[in-house]
Amino acid sequence: MSNPPAPSKPADGGVIAVTRALQLLEAFAVGESHLSLAELSRRAGLHKTTVLRLARTLAQSGYMVQREDGDWRLGPAAGWLGARYQAGFDVQNVLEPALRELTQTSGESAAFYVREGNVRTCLVRVEGPQALRHHARMGEGLPLDKGSPGRVILAFSGEPGEVYEEIRRRGYHWSIGEREQGVATVSAPVFGRNWRLLGCVCISGPQSRLPQEKLEALAQTIIKTANQLSYALAGKAASTAAQTPGVWHP
Repeated sequence: MSNPPAPSKPADGGVIAVTRALQLLEAFAVGESHLSLAELSRRAGLHKTTVLRLARTLAQSGYMVQREDGDWRLGPAAGWLGARYQAGFDVQNVLEPALRELTQTSGESAAFYVREGNVRTCLVRVEGPQALRHHARMGEGLPLDKGSPGRVILAFSGEPGEVYEEIRRRGYHWSIGEREQGVATVSAPVFGRNWRLLGCVCISGPQSRLPQEKLEALAQTIIKTANQLSYALAGKAASTAAQTPGVWHP
């Protein structure tokens, strides 16, 4: 089987070598310990010779490692990069305990989303105790205009429109089946100093357990958690202001 064609040139301002290297790192799925050169080539859409050259270059900085059998795995530098990214949000000391408490209170899964360009990603997630629950992959890019986490992020980033004006007025947003059929969510924003939006906290679960009435009832719970996170991550001033829905300063 012939190698796949090389990908097209990236958008203006991009560096194709960097784009290709990132494609290689992103070829690994969660839980996969190693991949063959052929599989890396297939997933990244790059020629084997290009993949080998990139992998060897990444290995020089510890981002990839070649095993004795010839397969490749992510290197320790990739782990340190992820750890430094999460440390910027004080994951272990602030986010995870707050989400765990929210899960215990609501009985559903809880997550913290951040904006990454034109998508949102799940930075931290705590699964709910129920056997039937909504699953979301950490680090996966999801649309901003579908689902309550994305809409909350857009609203408190200053997105114009009646829908977003209403979200800013309420201080939270819920949705049912907007991004994924049968999934219900309710979310509220988390702020840093000087009203800088850090992300949003979200409760999610199956629609069968979270109809509109239950989501509305959880609104004050999610706002309380968002306020506590704002306080912990930014200080009392941001938290105090965030406690009043509708009082928002772009």
